[in-house]
Amino acid sequence: MTTQQTIRVLVVEDDPVAADAHVLYVNRVTGFTAVGKAHTGAEARRLLDRTAVDLLLLDLHLPDGHGLQLARQLRAAGHQADVIAVTSARDLTVVREGVSLGVVQYVLKPFTFATLRDRLIRYAEFHASAGEASGQDEVDRALATLRAPGPAALPKGLSAPTLERVTVALRDCAEGLTATGLAEVVGISRITARRYLEHLVDAGRAERSPQYGTVGRPELQYRWVRGQGHQ
Repeated sequence: MTTQQTIRVLVVEDDPVAADAHVLYVNRVTGFTAVGKAHTGAEARRLLDRTAVDLLLLDLHLPDGHGLQLARQLRAAGHQADVIAVTSARDLTVVREGVSLGVVQYVLKPFTFATLRDRLIRYAEFHASAGEASGQDEVDRALATLRAPGPAALPKGLSAPTLERVTVALRDCAEGLTATGLAEVVGISRITARRYLEHLVDAGRAERSPQYGTVGRPELQYRWVRGQGHQ
């Protein structure tokens, strides 16, 4: 029986908190191992010169240049690692440019472990494709493994548009929000707001702590976990 090759991943992310989280995410997916992390393009190039890497988890906004510029330099230097781009930008021009530089997937910040796991599993299936295709259908199937069928499933009763509004409201409020405060900002019920906030906590994108100083039971205060995207 053939042993599945472990896919070696280099995490390139300028935010130290996000870099550590991405390393943990990668190492939680069977068949993948994070072989290093870099906070700048220059550091990534140095690591690639001495470390075998199959895949870059590449932030596009680095302190010493754009991620696609780094990808272009790596291709010119003969590095053949594929790229999953991590970005908060939604510019489709950048997406098109990345295709020619070996960017096989894009993951928009902020994202959950489940989202990245889905992309990595699909990449692993594509990476395992070998040999000569029998025809067009087999080529199409190989390429289709890289295409996500849709957004990662949310818990029953939660919707992606409302989650986006909740995320923006919480991220933009440095001091944090209670469920009551979020409900007023977003225009939903307190119970619904609590469900979305707890979902963000479960996903590691928010944290909660009791807010004291009021009569009765303390209310929970939720704060965005910094490092889950550029602020």
